Amino acid sequence: LGGAMGSSFTLTLANIFMWKWQKEFVRRQDMTGEFYGRYIDDIFMTWNKSEKALQDILDEANTWHPNIKLEYKISRSLPFLDVFLTNNHGILSTSVYHKPSAEPSVVPFISDHPSHTFANIIKTGLTRAVRYSSTFEIFNNERLYVKLTLLYNGYPSSLIETQFRRFFSEYISSSSFLPYMDDEKQFLILRNTLLKQPTHRQSQVSMSATKADIHNDQADGVHTVFEKTADEKGKQKHDFPD
Repeated sequence: LGGAMGSSFTLTLANIFMWKWQKEFVRRQDMTGEFYGRYIDDIFMTWNKSEKALQDILDEANTWHPNIKLEYKISRSLPFLDVFLTNNHGILSTSVYHKPSAEPSVVPFISDHPSHTFANIIKTGLTRAVRYSSTFEIFNNERLYVKLTLLYNGYPSSLIETQFRRFFSEYISSSSFLPYMDDEKQFLILRNTLLKQPTHRQSQVSMSATKADIHNDQADGVHTVFEKTADEKGKQKHDFPD
């Protein structure tokens, strides 16, 4: 048996299967106050006991089902999806993860796209930098990476500075010479604001759920009207028997 790749139904079945498979993992992590998170087939978890004990648990997990084999990496610093996490003596810091083999490429400025596409690319890069950077220093490094990537792909400096200033407009002085923040408190305020906002993907999921609820409500409404009509017909037959 199998399912079509990319199908919502197949993904749902896979998540149900993984939910059952990971129950023992979650139970053990809860008992020790550790963190466990999974996105599709990527898992991230914390551990404060010996590395050997963790390896034993992961090796045991590979025996739970013949079709599930974990490939794991244990380290104080490692990537999870597009976030790079580092354990600094018990304090987790985060930054944007860039694969070493990945080219610093975005949609080239010479491509035939509407102008708002380039503005959105700049905004997306800055938004990711703010959300993923746990400190002001990490953010500044990522901001520089974003700017260099844009220049590498042919974006004019004037456009970059204009979009940077527009992005930070609420957090820097209008008379500031540099189009970015230079104060850690301003950065933390901006980061907390963005972290409270849903991502584009979260907004899509919420919209889909809302549409599904509306559809179900409409279906329930039709069903209710039908039942009411049937009741009224029954009353009519009762009041006026043949």
